[in-house]
Amino acid sequence: MADERNFRSSYYEKVGCRGVEEKKSLEILMKEKPWDRVKLKQFCLRFSVPAAYRQLVWKVLLDILPVYPDSHLFVTKQRTEQYDDLLYAVEMLRLVEMDAPRSKILFEMWLLENEERKPPIFPETNFSSADTFIPIAETLLELYAEEVDIYWITKSLTDVVRNMQKDLCKLKEAFLTMLEKEDDELYNHLLDISALEVLPLTKWFNCCFAGVLDDTSLTKIWDKICSGAPKILSFVAVMLVITLRRNILKAKNPDEVLKCVSEIPEQCEEVVANKAIDLWQYYGAQPQNDQLAKK
Repeated sequence: MADERNFRSSYYEKVGCRGVEEKKSLEILMKEKPWDRVKLKQFCLRFSVPAAYRQLVWKVLLDILPVYPDSHLFVTKQRTEQYDDLLYAVEMLRLVEMDAPRSKILFEMWLLENEERKPPIFPETNFSSADTFIPIAETLLELYAEEVDIYWITKSLTDVVRNMQKDLCKLKEAFLTMLEKEDDELYNHLLDISALEVLPLTKWFNCCFAGVLDDTSLTKIWDKICSGAPKILSFVAVMLVITLRRNILKAKNPDEVLKCVSEIPEQCEEVVANKAIDLWQYYGAQPQNDQLAKK
């Protein structure tokens, strides 16, 4: 029965039926006034958000917009005015050349807003705001045209990553535990050649795989992160390494392993995202157990 159900689900998804049903379910949730953020998160944790609604849903999940649809226009206007003020300020203060990449300009705006130019009293050893903000902004710039939304979503995801720092060790431990369980041969090979330490886990987690996986694959992962489940990043790392296992098993030293994981074949990227979500759901992911970061 389980195999039959999985076969049918797979078939329906291929012919587009499942996507239509999910879209209808989301539209029902979006007709509520106010939106129920808990139900919305549960939907996004279970399904991928339809592309037509993803930008709006992310903004509500990340508290960029309120759960009251009637207020969206007013709040959007306020967000736009704040964005315009920051953009004007970085130009007038000559904090960045205005012909620089847009991701760099957005980053300078974020630095100004957050006063990040001041040296921190307690430096964060695992976190570099540039290594988080800029790759995420570059990904969103490829996905969306509305730069105001791109700024606010990037800012919110950067906050998620900053809040996640205290649990970075837990993400790494979860990666090691799952890799050993899912592919002990691969795990032991990496252990034998002392290559587990060179895997760029901190970099992957801190940029939420922006610049590592392609843009369309990332959106499925970010649906879960926006819904309060950053732990999925561990599953993405596991499936990325397992997907590249053939080349990694040929590696004889840590440098060769690092080269393998730095050269991900394009056709593998969506496979990694889909399998990571499947593995995450297989382990019974629940919002209350998956919230590493404070909302």
